[in-house]
Amino acid sequence: MRVATLEMDVRSGDTAGNLDAALRGVRKAGEEGAELVALPEMWSTGFAAGLGAPELADAAAALDAVAEASARMNLVVVGSGPALVDGAELPVNRAHVLSSDGLVGGYDKVHLFSPTAEALAFSAGDRPPMPTELPRCGVRVAPIICYDLRFPAVSRAAFRAGAEVLVVVAQWPEARAAHWSSLLRGRAAECQAYVIGCNRIGEDEVGRKRLRLRFLGGSTVVGPDGLEVAPVRQLEVSAAPRRASRLSVYEIDLETVRSLRREVPVARDERRECYAAWLE
Repeated sequence: MRVATLEMDVRSGDTAGNLDAALRGVRKAGEEGAELVALPEMWSTGFAAGLGAPELADAAAALDAVAEASARMNLVVVGSGPALVDGAELPVNRAHVLSSDGLVGGYDKVHLFSPTAEALAFSAGDRPPMPTELPRCGVRVAPIICYDLRFPAVSRAAFRAGAEVLVVVAQWPEARAAHWSSLLRGRAAECQAYVIGCNRIGEDEVGRKRLRLRFLGGSTVVGPDGLEVAPVRQLEVSAAPRRASRLSVYEIDLETVRSLRREVPVARDERRECYAAWLE
C-alpha cells in the first residue's frame, strides 16, 4: 500500500489559500499512486482566534472540495478541521476520513491543548477513534489528533477495535519535536500498527493566547517494529514564500502488522481487568 503525508504551511484565517495547497497536494499524491494521504491538523482554517459562523461555513465548503478531489482521485484523505455539534456552544476539532464514498469516518479530539487555551475555542470529544475499513485495500485506519498522541488510552482504544494504521494529524511545535518522533515510534510498537504522522510546517500565531510557534514538520511513517519507514519519494508541491508544501510518499506492507500480531499476541495477553483499578 502506498501512503503519503502533505506538510503544509497552514495560515490561520486563509481558508482559500489553505484549500488551494491541500488540493494541489491531494492531486499530486494521487498522481504518485498513493491510496491514502494525510493532511495536517486544522488544515483549512488553522487555529484562528475565534471561529464564527462564516469561518465554519468556509471550512465546511473546503472539506466538501477536498472530498470531491478524493473521489475523483480514488484516494483516501485524512485530516482535521472545525465542525459543529448539535447542542454544543463551541465547535469540535474533528478528524475526517474521506474516500470515494464520501465521509466514511471521523473522530473528535478528546484532549484539548491547555497551553494555547484550546478549550476556549473548542469543545472536547468524548468517544474513542474507531477504525474505518478502506474500500480499495481493506485496511482498517483510525485517526488521532495531535495532543491525543500523548495519551496512550486513545491509541489503545483504536488498537483494541482492530486498527492496523493510525493516522496522527498535528500542529506540533518545534520546541517539542523530539517528543513527536519518540511518541510516534512508541505508539507504533505498542499498538503493533503502522503510524502515519503528518505535521504542519511554517510559523503562526495559535489560539486565543496568540502564541507564536514554529513548526518543522517531521512527518513520517513508523512500522509496527517501531522503526521509521524510508520514503520512496519526496517532492515540493509548492515552494512559494509563506505557502510552502511538500509531499512524502511511502510504501507499507500490511502483512507485517498481521504477522507480528500473530507471533506476539499482545491483544490476547492484555489483562484489562487490572487496568481500570490501576487508573483509579
